[in-house]
Amino acid sequence: MTGERIFKKLSAVKKLLLFLLVSLHFFSCSQKRTDETTLIKKVVKANFEYGYDFNEFNIVRDTIRSGDTFGAILDENHVSQGEIYGVVSKIKDSFDVRRVKVGNPYVLLNSKDSIGKTQLFIYEKNKIDFAVIDLRDCVSSFNDKKAVTYIEKSAKGVITSSLSQTMEAQRLSPNMTDQLANIYAWTIDFFRLQPGDRFKVVYTQKYINDTIPAGLGEIKAAMFEHRGKPLYAFGFIGDSVLGIKDYYDDKANNLRRAFLKAPVKFSRISSRYNLKRKIRLYGNRVRPHKGTDFAAPIGTPILATADGIVSKSEKRGGNGNYVKIRHNSTYETQYLHMKRRNVKSGKRVKQGDVIGWVGMTGNTSGPHVCYRFWRNGKQVDPFKQDLPPSEPLHEKYQNSYFDHIAPLKQQLTKLVF
Repeated sequence: MTGERIFKKLSAVKKLLLFLLVSLHFFSCSQKRTDETTLIKKVVKANFEYGYDFNEFNIVRDTIRSGDTFGAILDENHVSQGEIYGVVSKIKDSFDVRRVKVGNPYVLLNSKDSIGKTQLFIYEKNKIDFAVIDLRDCVSSFNDKKAVTYIEKSAKGVITSSLSQTMEAQRLSPNMTDQLANIYAWTIDFFRLQPGDRFKVVYTQKYINDTIPAGLGEIKAAMFEHRGKPLYAFGFIGDSVLGIKDYYDDKANNLRRAFLKAPVKFSRISSRYNLKRKIRLYGNRVRPHKGTDFAAPIGTPILATADGIVSKSEKRGGNGNYVKIRHNSTYETQYLHMKRRNVKSGKRVKQGDVIGWVGMTGNTSGPHVCYRFWRNGKQVDPFKQDLPPSEPLHEKYQNSYFDHIAPLKQQLTKLVF
């Protein structure tokens, strides 16, 4: 029996029910297609970068090139000189248009009409930080950051010549060299590393959109074996109120000392403290050298080796530009031959603050900083002083600390050379 004949035999009520069922089916399919279309539209609209829907603009991506200026870029994209002047004046306190750097990326969000006038200028300061200048209606600018995820990683290495060369061979970030040097600055003399010294490290790597590497995060734990002695370091915030992270060893002793071992990073000692030094220039007569010379390129930052107050900052005779710091009633330090000073007398400085830059002022045959060290008013060799350590982690935090470092220490143990 054909479908048509079956339909004719149905009662009126059954025909009505059948009609409603068929209509509901088509309505459902139609609604489903509508929902799918809406979903597709929503997917298309979800093209956000820097917090803006890029589908609403014509996008121009480029990098700052030599000779480029903020004004010239906008001028090429149909923003008038009068408008540019108004924008620069209005945002000068939040964004200095003169400080855009060659090689840094920028994005223009231009209108979709026939003119294509720039609506927003987005400038990337680095891989994470960016600035937005909104040219629409009420001109404004602000700074923001891309969303960053942190992924934990580990690494190990054996010193062959220098820490930086070992890092390069392992394809590790140069910033890791700097971070390790800062962590162990008070306990390891990085000018005197030996082949065979080795390290293990647990750290975080920053990523943008989970895929784009954005640099080193932080070192969570490390073990540096120097001259056969393993030295552990674990990052920990002991005081939750102050929120300051420090590094402690596996016995909860603070790795910091009252003084850094050197006032410059990754330099070399060109002349040590020597009271019996003979100088050929002066007929091999004994001319005591009461400082330690660190050779470094001109312009290298010079760091305060400890907290204190600047007692002198001046240029005088053979010392050239120099800074002297009183740390307490026992210790003073002095830094000679600076190219330029960065502090004035009376200023309070913290350990690691840049107080000047390496130069060749005064009596010197090459770029270096002469580092002098006083104890109880007498110049002494800083490398032969038993300098006081910082306070250990407070006892009330130690249980939490040991719980914190247990899995990290286990991770370091599993890294086999």
